[in-house]
Parts: sequence; C-alpha cells; structure tokens
Amino acid sequence: MERRTFLAGTAALSLTVTAQPAAAKIPLSDLSSYLNSLKTAQGAFTQINSDGTLSKGTFFLARPGRMRFEYHDGALVLAGQGRLAIFDQKSNQGPQQYPLHQTPLSIILQDRVNLSRAGMLMGHEFDGTATSILAQDPDNPEYGSVRLKFTDSPTELRQWIVTDQSGQQTTVVLGKLDTGVRLRAGLFDIDRLVKEGSPRNDR
Repeated sequence: MERRTFLAGTAALSLTVTAQPAAAKIPLSDLSSYLNSLKTAQGAFTQINSDGTLSKGTFFLARPGRMRFEYHDGALVLAGQGRLAIFDQKSNQGPQQYPLHQTPLSIILQDRVNLSRAGMLMGHEFDGTATSILAQDPDNPEYGSVRLKFTDSPTELRQWIVTDQSGQQTTVVLGKLDTGVRLRAGLFDIDRLVKEGSPRNDR
C-alpha cells in the first residue's frame, strides 16, 4: 500500500444522493465555513490506492492540524504536531515522518480555511449531484493538490483525491461522518506512540 502517496504527496465510488430540484454548486464561502465548523469527526473510509488496490479503515479528524487513519491491516497514519507519521507493523525501524505542511491535506487542516485565497483554487465544479473543488497550497504548489467533493443539504465532505508531486493519485471515500465527537488528544500524539512502540494499543 502506498501510504506515503496517500498523504505525503497523501474507481471513483458512486455516491447515492437524492437529487434536489434546486441543486446547484455550493459557494466557496459556504464550503470554507463548513470546513471551519468541522472541529471533530470520525467514520469509516475506503482508500483507492494509486495501483488500484483498496484499503479500508476508520478515520478520525480533530481540526486544526490532526488526523488519524487506522487501517484494517494494522497500519496507522497520523497527522499531528506539525508532522505526518506512517506506522507500519511490518517495519522495525519506526515510523516514517514528514512535515505536515508538505502534504496537500494540510489545506483543510489549517486553523482557518479560506478557499478564496489567491492562488489556492484551481477548480470549482458541480456535476449535478456534488460540488468539487481542486485546491493547492498557493505558497508551495509543487507539493501537489487535493480535490474535495461535497454533497449538499446538509453540506458534507464525502471524498478527496490527493495528487502527489509525482502525479500519482490516491482517493479516499468517506462513509457517514459522526461530527462533534470527543476525541482524546493522545490519539494524535506521535511522540508518545513512537516512545511506547505500540501505536495500535492507544485506544
């Protein structure tokens, strides 16, 4: 599984949505407000890797700056403390770590999301069912881009596609998100998990 591609750069599944007569593209201001209001969330995810294989697991979000992906095969990806850490139980060399700001998903993990910021937006589309935006870090476009897909009524984040520096794509499709949940800060504590050496025994 190419987990470095997933977040460090980090087919499309159909979404069942009841079409509304007045459905239209969700404004950027509304999408920014939604992301800024999304403080904590958890739910199931399906990941489509760049080689076409599938991975599944559970996703946790605590904005700003923190994400956790627990894979069913025992692997773990953490974003926190300004870093991205990839734990693989098959490796005895500790997690691979990278600066979080070098990942496209840092765009939605920042303290205040502003999708109208100059140079960030590369696309804003509506396909009749969902609104998608294509965004990049305007200060570091070489780090890649992320396409976010949202459904309406109410607005919900349903999918993202990360394109890394080499052009490889990884898609993550989210199941139903439980929002406003209480999540322990320790779930995202990379230093503690590295010290304890057992990242999946921290729940």
